[in-house]
Amino acid sequence: MFYSTRLKIVASFLAVSLIGGAVSLLVGTRLLYTAVFNEARMRVSLDLNAAREIYNNRLQGIKTTLSILSQDPTIGKAFAAGEIPQLQARLQAAGKAAELDFAGISDPKGFPISKIGKANSEAGVPPISNPIAELALERKTPVFGTVILSPQYLKFEDADLAARARIAPVSTPRSAPVSEKEESPGMALAGAVPILKNGKPAGVLYGGILLNRDATIVDTIRDTVFHNETYKGRNIGTATIFFEEFRISTNVLTPEGKRALGTRISAEVKTAVLDEGRKWTDRAFVVNDWYITAYEPIEDLRGKRVGILYVGVLEEKYNDIRRGAFRVFIPLTIAGMAFSVVLGLFLASRIMRPVYQLIEASKQVSAGNLNPEIDLRQAPKSEIGILQKTFQEMLESVRERYRRQKAESEIQLLQSEKQASIGRLAAGVAHEINNPLTGVLTFTHLLLRRKDLSEDIRKDLETIAQATDRVRKIIKGLLDFSRQTALYPESLNLHNLVRSTVALVENQALVKGILLKFEPGENIPSVTADSSQIQSVLMNILLNALDATDPGGSVTISSRLQSSSEKAGQKGVDLAVTDTGCGIPPDNINKLFDPFFSTKEVGQGTGLGLSVSYGIIERHGGTIRVQSEVGKGSTFTIWLPIEEKMG
Repeated sequence: MFYSTRLKIVASFLAVSLIGGAVSLLVGTRLLYTAVFNEARMRVSLDLNAAREIYNNRLQGIKTTLSILSQDPTIGKAFAAGEIPQLQARLQAAGKAAELDFAGISDPKGFPISKIGKANSEAGVPPISNPIAELALERKTPVFGTVILSPQYLKFEDADLAARARIAPVSTPRSAPVSEKEESPGMALAGAVPILKNGKPAGVLYGGILLNRDATIVDTIRDTVFHNETYKGRNIGTATIFFEEFRISTNVLTPEGKRALGTRISAEVKTAVLDEGRKWTDRAFVVNDWYITAYEPIEDLRGKRVGILYVGVLEEKYNDIRRGAFRVFIPLTIAGMAFSVVLGLFLASRIMRPVYQLIEASKQVSAGNLNPEIDLRQAPKSEIGILQKTFQEMLESVRERYRRQKAESEIQLLQSEKQASIGRLAAGVAHEINNPLTGVLTFTHLLLRRKDLSEDIRKDLETIAQATDRVRKIIKGLLDFSRQTALYPESLNLHNLVRSTVALVENQALVKGILLKFEPGENIPSVTADSSQIQSVLMNILLNALDATDPGGSVTISSRLQSSSEKAGQKGVDLAVTDTGCGIPPDNINKLFDPFFSTKEVGQGTGLGLSVSYGIIERHGGTIRVQSEVGKGSTFTIWLPIEEKMG
């Protein structure tokens, strides 16, 4: 089909470009999606830890309230004297202040003596023992945790609580079938403290909050962990508390915009989390949309799994990122193919020009011109150069023979031989160039189609895959480094930012056996900065410090007011991260912020993290300083101005 060597060269470039472009497109988008999905999974896993802390903090508040009340002399005297009205008044005041849904004092058998709930209007309703008080009496020690309260007990404690606990089951796409009955048991955070008299339990002080329909914890998780961030009008982050597999407290919304109370998790998640007690992190269909989710079991006071704590982020945002990248990759691939065609035409023209000249010279010689013009600018040792030299020597030989021939018959014979030789030479040149080019194209296709690859080739392909992943990471860091992302400055409390960042890495420090602590300075004012970008800088420095510190060491974050010597004495805030790690050699100090400089092992870092961090702080009008001593540790100090215009 292709008789021209030039067309064959162009076709080879185009084929390689098509194959390479298609492979790059498929592999690149797949790697990008995997990276984005893994990052999202890591984020929700960390967010679940933060959600658990918020859940536990609410329980800690109950514990503090009951512990203080148990030591209150007013309650002690009223209890000893049997002054029920005074007891009830004090409990109601304390319960209101601590936002408790129920509280009271029971007798040594667990039956309530005084409580803050509304009196039951139904005649003949017998008193019901308090399960929390019974457990405290059984263990003879204060108890605090999650507890399941029966509908009968809730009704006895306060009829409004029983009504609040009733949640009708709701069917949603992909959920298991549900019964028509309403889930009426209540799930609560509660505690009980024994009241001792002469060393023996004389009663129990108890209290707690009902989680059914109480959105305080889940909304606090949404606002604190996800910063109430929205995407296309929907909250990116959601949180839920499940009783068994039912949502009893959630900010996941139905298509109608209502909280999805009474909806259920999938059977797969229920089996993994409730039945097997495992933490579950993956993408899941939540009510009416796909989320990247994390679930962990909630256990009651006796260690029984009774519920689930969930956080999730909207997957659509990450899908849009992937689609956006795909829209970028396609034009780039097409542009690469077009460039390959142009490059192929250019190189084919350069490669074939001396060949065409030789062909033209051959024609001239055939026509009787023994002195054709030949461009001898090719390298003498190159194939074309050798061919030209050989051609010139041949011409000289022909001319010499022509001069020596005396007879017309001899001249005609020599001329015929010369023409035949030139024809064979031209055919040989075309053949010699065509064979390797055809071989390259043919064997490339054959290798791509083979399925019986040897182990050596398979290992080489695995090495190529690993190197491709490395290239992706470097490209991403380069984009971050070169692209000036728009800043969104706001009034920023650095102490709150540090605490939220520390919460994200404290588990990592705990696992490694490193003491992570924050020593806040006094009277530190707010700064004007982009909280997301400043947090990414602090996170990068903290992770580097943890990597450099051995188990048993420490990483300390501190803050103080400090005027900058580099900014003409401008007032600002120093945020210092000090570790007791291996330290940095003096020769490397000045290279720390250079792109691609890294002391980590190959594949463990791109060497762009500190370069990106330096650029972010510089755009905020700040600086980063480094002090280090080998064997003793390092201190990275971020200085930010109190008032600075950012660009």
